[in-house]
Amino acid sequence: MSTENVAHHHEEGAVLLEQNGPIAMITLSRPAALNAMTWTMYQQLEAHLESLASGDTTRAIIIHGEGKAFAAGTDIQQFQGFSGEDGIAYEHKMEAIVERLYTISKPTIAAIHGYAVGAGLVLASACDLRYATPTSRFGVPIARTLGNCITLKNYKHLVDSFGSMRTKEMLFTGRLLTATDAVQCGFLTAITDEEKLITHVTGVAQQISSLAPLTIWSVKEAQARLNAAEKAIDYDDVLARIYGSSDFAEGVQAYLEKRKPDWRGQ
Repeated sequence: MSTENVAHHHEEGAVLLEQNGPIAMITLSRPAALNAMTWTMYQQLEAHLESLASGDTTRAIIIHGEGKAFAAGTDIQQFQGFSGEDGIAYEHKMEAIVERLYTISKPTIAAIHGYAVGAGLVLASACDLRYATPTSRFGVPIARTLGNCITLKNYKHLVDSFGSMRTKEMLFTGRLLTATDAVQCGFLTAITDEEKLITHVTGVAQQISSLAPLTIWSVKEAQARLNAAEKAIDYDDVLARIYGSSDFAEGVQAYLEKRKPDWRGQ
């Protein structure tokens, strides 16, 4: 890889796909930015999920982050100059990728270390099983960072994973939960030592891959049909108001200037 390409990779990040027999490993790779997701990374993740969905050889999918985190949300620099319409387009696109992960017919396992916050937490919540290290942290601190919001479907993923009260506490206070908190409210399958995380998760994926494929498929199909049975409720007016607000523009600018936002409710 040329020096120019290496620099571009580090700036834009990448989502890597490695196939090891029946197990696919998806790696969120932008370690210098704690794997904060760029538009390029979202596009690559979507392409990998589509490829895996159409293939017959994969029996289980593992998602993890390179370096010191799972994923620290979406890269905030990309939100500069956003309008309400831009916010709707972004949230719809992200929701579609999360739904593709949630409804894919292969079991998905999140291997989490470090931060899984914002979009990173939503991606993890769409996985079937979730394992994390003792020092992992979880949350959606947008009320104290950007002042934005998430879609109804992504909100529901969090409620289904954490419970309604814990989800509201996270969103209301911006607090990050510990791994112990996440186990207690049912978000995590288990906590594993960091040096054993990938080995443990790979073992779980191998066990799943060795079992009856149609039984595994039936579980995923049940999930997909229950999901499809839910009515879609329009929420675009909320997305447009939030992303088109002066508060959101202030949140982005304050984050980039490393200062506390001046919230005005406008």
